Amino acid sequence: MTEENIFEIAAEKKYRFNYKGQIAVEDLFDLSKQELDAVYQKLHASIKSNEATLLDTKTTEDKDLETKLSIVKYIFDKKHEKEKAMLQAHQTAQKKQKIMEIISKKQDQDLENSSIDDLQKMLNEL
Repeated sequence: MTEENIFEIAAEKKYRFNYKGQIAVEDLFDLSKQELDAVYQKLHASIKSNEATLLDTKTTEDKDLETKLSIVKYIFDKKHEKEKAMLQAHQTAQKKQKIMEIISKKQDQDLENSSIDDLQKMLNEL
């Protein structure tokens, strides 16, 4: 099932999720990863309670539960990817800052190691 299909199904069937009452699909995006995990666990427990049958046929309720699980997992994965990207960007920014500080120190060292004549020439050029 593609992400487009699961959200289309959710909109069409007006899915609601049990979390501190009833919440809609769009409300799932406001939950933290831990809260999404709690919703996922509740849904997963519902599937396990429905498995006590010898028949291989899936009911509409089973299909709805699987779609809901897919939706929660999709949103969880998106949040996780976003957090990883933000962490990576933060680490990259820190590394750039450190490199710029080292470059500045080396430039200062080069300037300090210059002879008085060279320094005087630079000063006169300004």
